[in-house]
Amino acid sequence: MQNKLVSILIPFKNTEAFIADCIESILQQTYKNWELIIVDNNSIDKSHNIVNAFADKDSRIKLLKNSRTGIITALQLAFSKSKGELITRMDSDDIMPPNKLKVLVNNLVTHGNKHISIGLVNYFSEEGIKNGYKNYEFWLNNLTQTGANYSEIYKECVIPSPCWMIHRDDLIACDAFNTNRYPEDYDLAFRFYKHQYKCIPCNQVLHNWRDYNTRTSRTHVHYTENHIIPLKLDYFLELDYNTGKTLVLWGAGNKGKTIAKILIEKNVSFTWICDNPNKIGRDIYGKILKPFDDLEKISNPQSIITVANKSSQKEIKNYMLKLDMKPIEDYIFFC
Repeated sequence: MQNKLVSILIPFKNTEAFIADCIESILQQTYKNWELIIVDNNSIDKSHNIVNAFADKDSRIKLLKNSRTGIITALQLAFSKSKGELITRMDSDDIMPPNKLKVLVNNLVTHGNKHISIGLVNYFSEEGIKNGYKNYEFWLNNLTQTGANYSEIYKECVIPSPCWMIHRDDLIACDAFNTNRYPEDYDLAFRFYKHQYKCIPCNQVLHNWRDYNTRTSRTHVHYTENHIIPLKLDYFLELDYNTGKTLVLWGAGNKGKTIAKILIEKNVSFTWICDNPNKIGRDIYGKILKPFDDLEKISNPQSIITVANKSSQKEIKNYMLKLDMKPIEDYIFFC
């Protein structure tokens, strides 16, 4: 049995209804060599007092108070005070199954550096889980079971933010929590991808992810498309854009238009196509939209696809397959 110290980093803000259950689930871990660095990120409810009562009883729990604002600064503070050789995150409103740390540690130590240990997730809610979150859970877990998370990294965040573990030196090598870009979890996933850290396949549910109406990812401006699309596009242009190919933008909905605007602002040349007969031939932002089958006339294309409809995505994949085009190299789904 491995006995490396695990640092669990938790920022919290106004989660008095859930934080005791979260900490209890950590105390019940079968893997005992951990420290909890938990940061009060300007709470105004009773969360601080609840955590302080736990810290008084268990020296492994270290309660800090963030003098700045934002989850990134809270994570920076937590990491700066941590001592573990292995680092993991946790959300203050979620629950760990008892074997979570044990499985993550064993997988990570077995595979060594430049790997990320992850697990399957389970959404739960007193009000019931909406289809969007159940679909995300199904999609994410399918990727995690084979470790193929990066294959669809431009769709949504492919690393569950409160269910990963990494070697400390690997986290430092990819700049840890030092970048000031939101969504911070998606940005970190892209940096794992950039550094080619491999995702370790896992078929066990290691995290119970709570959903409720006031959850930060639902309500905060940092997690809206206005932040997510520029983040994805910047990393695509840095990591996967092939300047030797003709960039093609597929789709003229809101996402397509947002991407078109950014590409124009960055002076990145592209051809714009769509399969909507009402938009073909129109001039949008000085670009004439062409029919999708013009793709066959374009020499060496690389497509950004913003079509969100699932059945349409399947048709597009089949179309790309017919043209002998490969994911990432020749086309990328941005939704």
